[in-house]
Amino acid sequence: MDVEFTKEDMAFREEVRAFIEENYPKHLLGKERGNLSKEDFLAWHKILYKKGWVAPSWPEEFGGTGWSVTQKYIFNEESAAYGTIAPLPFGIQMLAPVIYTFGSQEQKENVLPGIASGDVWWCQGYSEPGAGSDLAALKTKAVLDGDEYVVNGHKIWTTLAQHADWIFCLVRTTTGEKRQEGISFLLIDMNTAGIDVRPIIMIDGGHEVNEVFFDDVRVPASHLVGDVDKGWTIAKFLLGNERSGIAGVARSKKAIERLREIARGELDDGAPLIESGDFSRKIAELEIDLTALEYTELRTLAAESKGQGPGPESSLLKVKGTEIQQRITELTMEAVGNYASPWVPETMIGDNYMAIGPEAAYGATQTYFNTRKTSIYGGSNEIQRNIIAKMVLGL
Repeated sequence: MDVEFTKEDMAFREEVRAFIEENYPKHLLGKERGNLSKEDFLAWHKILYKKGWVAPSWPEEFGGTGWSVTQKYIFNEESAAYGTIAPLPFGIQMLAPVIYTFGSQEQKENVLPGIASGDVWWCQGYSEPGAGSDLAALKTKAVLDGDEYVVNGHKIWTTLAQHADWIFCLVRTTTGEKRQEGISFLLIDMNTAGIDVRPIIMIDGGHEVNEVFFDDVRVPASHLVGDVDKGWTIAKFLLGNERSGIAGVARSKKAIERLREIARGELDDGAPLIESGDFSRKIAELEIDLTALEYTELRTLAAESKGQGPGPESSLLKVKGTEIQQRITELTMEAVGNYASPWVPETMIGDNYMAIGPEAAYGATQTYFNTRKTSIYGGSNEIQRNIIAKMVLGL
């Protein structure tokens, strides 16, 4: 694998950097994801769409950029370095590959344009109470009635469902001895009668996730993706793409840079924390792990460029990527020390919480708590280790 940048690659980097600096919405700089409106989430998405850069990994025939693996890597690096808010993954990264791989021609024509433009917001209906890590235990049922499915059930932890126009769901269409064989993949309009979205308020006071209830929701049978009862194959394919993206190498590199900046400052009267051998060692170990993860991600991208979909290595990316993200937030909390503690939701004014202590401590607590979830979503890290043991080690 060649990781050297050519003159053309460096020219592309300058093009990307200039475009981001000139076009990224300035009102989004420094904003935390938990404080974003639907319009905020879509602002950069729509700019990238007009440029033709919103879906770098899609095939060109469906609106992809045709970029090389190196160009995709450069784009992600520059986006992370500037601190852009990446397009939400549910449509661009998760559903779209399912549609152009398994969907009918009609679904490709009807679904992909809305994802690319940002005109249609998608959410994911996988997890259920009692069926999170054990996804095959899901109970939401879809019964065929003429040319429609009647859906009843309950999804949970549905991210940003309060904004969604559509939801892609795993539903049970057959009950048999092998649970995975009775699951189907269904596209559902969130405005359909019988759907109820209820908020789940998180520990940081934010409304990011929801419960979604289905009560006799009627869905056209044409909204089934792939074959009936074969949704498990699609589910694994989608999760492979999701897990690869969760690694977040470029954004972790940016976060470590920020951590170093905090550690160089003098939050108290003593010497900068970066001068502590113990703390410097922790950062160095983190950077070593991130470098190893980066090369693993590059190998995965190189394989994908040759037409190979993400395999069990996506589980490794997911495990190590999320562990690194959590370690960064833990070290940030250690760096800001007691200034991380004062966080009172009642002091929220508009989009900003009352700052207590130095600016470096702002958001540290919220980010720490919110990042606890990364080792759970996309398939818990415990499940990913089982996949690695079975698919890679043959245990």
